Amino acid sequence: MVARHPENAESGGAAHLQAASLLEDGQRPHMKFLFKGVDFFPHDTRWKIIERRYIFIGLSWGLAMLAAVLLMTRGLNYGVDFKGGSLIEVQSKAGAIDIGDLRTKLDKLGIGDVQVQAVGLGNEALIRVAQQVPTKELNDEKAQAAANDKVKGALGENIEVRRIEVVGPTVSSELKRTGVIAVVASMFGILLYVWFRFEWQFAVAAILALSHDVFITVGMFSLLWYEFDLAVVAAILTLAGYSINDTVVVFDRIRENLRRYKRMPMIELLNLSINETLSRTVLTSVTTALAVLALYIFGTQVIHGFSFAMLFGIVIGTYSSIFVAAPFLLLFGV
Repeated sequence: MVARHPENAESGGAAHLQAASLLEDGQRPHMKFLFKGVDFFPHDTRWKIIERRYIFIGLSWGLAMLAAVLLMTRGLNYGVDFKGGSLIEVQSKAGAIDIGDLRTKLDKLGIGDVQVQAVGLGNEALIRVAQQVPTKELNDEKAQAAANDKVKGALGENIEVRRIEVVGPTVSSELKRTGVIAVVASMFGILLYVWFRFEWQFAVAAILALSHDVFITVGMFSLLWYEFDLAVVAAILTLAGYSINDTVVVFDRIRENLRRYKRMPMIELLNLSINETLSRTVLTSVTTALAVLALYIFGTQVIHGFSFAMLFGIVIGTYSSIFVAAPFLLLFGV
C-alpha cells in the first residue's frame, strides 16, 4: 500500500487546475511561446473613424472631382487596343538604343504620329504607329502594313523587330465598347450580390465605394498620362473583385455586431466593427501590394499598366473599405 500525502494531492490538483485553465484560454503550457508571432499591426485599435466621416467623404469627393476634370479636359492616353494602329517592339543587338536618333528617323517617314519609348535596360523600345488613313490604292489593312514596312526599313541592321501588334479602327471601337460593358456589368453583378447577402443600404454603399475606387484609379491614368489599354481594363476588373471583398468583410462584421449589440449607438458600433477588421484589412492589402510592387518593378513594360492599376487600386480600395464604405451606411440610415 502506498500512502497518499494530502499536500502532494493538493499541489497536484492545483497544477491540474492551472493546466486546465491554460487550455481553456487556448494556450498550451509547453507551446506558450512557440507560436506567439509578431504583431505587425495592433489588434486593439480605437480609431474614431465615423466621427471624422465628413473629412474622409470630403476627401473622396475632392479626388473624384479632380478625376472628372482630368478625364473631361485631358482624357485618356489610349493604347493601340482602343485607338487602332501598330505597336512594334524592337531590340538592339549592339547596346542601348539612341531614342532621339530613332525618333528623328521615324519622323521623316511621313506616316503620321510615331511614338518611341525606351523600355527594359535601354536596349529595347516600343514604337507606336498611328492608325493610317486609307487611300484609293490601299485599304486600312494594307496602309497600316505599308507604314510598318517603312518603320522596319528605317531601323537599320543593329535593331531587330521582336513583335508587331496591329489593331484596325473597327476592332478598336469594338474593344472600347466591350471594355466599358465589362466594367459596368461587373459592378452591376456586385450590386446584386451585396444586395442579396445584406440589405439595400449595404449594396448602395458598396457600389458607391467601388465606383469611387475605379473612377479615381482611371483618373490617375489621365493625370500621369499612362497608356490605357485592355490590360488596364483587366486590372480594373480584378481591382473591383478585390476591393469589394475587403468591403464585404467590414460589412459582415457590422451585421454581426448589429445582432450582438442591439442597444449600442450606431456610431460606436460602426467604429467597433471597423477597428475589429482593421488589422485583417491592412495586412492583406500590404501583402498583396508587395507582390504587385515586385511585378511593377521587375516586370516588362507590357504589364506596367496592369501592375500600376493594381497597385494604386489596392491603396485606394483599402482606404475606401476603411474610411468611406461604413460612413455611407450611416448616411443611408442603417
